[in-house]
Amino acid sequence: MIPLGRSLSPGAALLSLRGKILENGMPRFFHRFSEGVFDMEDLEFRTHEIADFVEAASAVYGFDSRKVIAVGYSNGANITASMLLLRPRLLEGAVLFRPMAPLVPDMPPDLPGIHVFISAGRIDPLVPKEQTKRLVTLLQDCRADVTLRWQNEEHALIAQEIKEAKEWLSEIVV
Repeated sequence: MIPLGRSLSPGAALLSLRGKILENGMPRFFHRFSEGVFDMEDLEFRTHEIADFVEAASAVYGFDSRKVIAVGYSNGANITASMLLLRPRLLEGAVLFRPMAPLVPDMPPDLPGIHVFISAGRIDPLVPKEQTKRLVTLLQDCRADVTLRWQNEEHALIAQEIKEAKEWLSEIVV
C-alpha cells in the first residue's frame, strides 16, 4: 500500500497499517466467517483498536488525526468505512477501493465535511454492486460528501481508478 499512497499523494506523510488477523496466510484487518460474512464483534473491536492506534500515532508523530485521509483496498476499505461510521470524527476522509457496507451502526453518525472517494468494479465477483450502493447510500444519509466511480473491472485495481482517486484527492486537500 505504500507505493499506492505515494502514487496518490506524492510527498504526503504516510502511516501504513497491517492487519493482525491471518486468513490463509494473508493479513486482514478483521475476521470473517466466509466471503462477505463478517465477524461483527471482531470488526467493531478491530475498528476501535485501529482508531486508537491512529490517535496514539498522531500524538507520537505530531499530526492532527482529523486531517488524515485513509486509503483502503478491499478488507482495508471495509475497516476504513467502519472507522468512518463508528469513530466519525477521527478522519477527514477516505479513499475506498472495492468496499462493502461493513456494518450499519445503531446510531448513524453525522458526517458533514467528511469526503469519501469510492471506486468499485462493475463485474467484481467479491463485492456485489448492491453492497457498494448500500455503503454509498449509508454514507450519504450520514451527510458525507461521497464520490463514486464505477470501473468496468473485477476486484483488481487498475491505473485509471488510481488516477481518478489522485485527481479527487488534489481537489479536496488544501
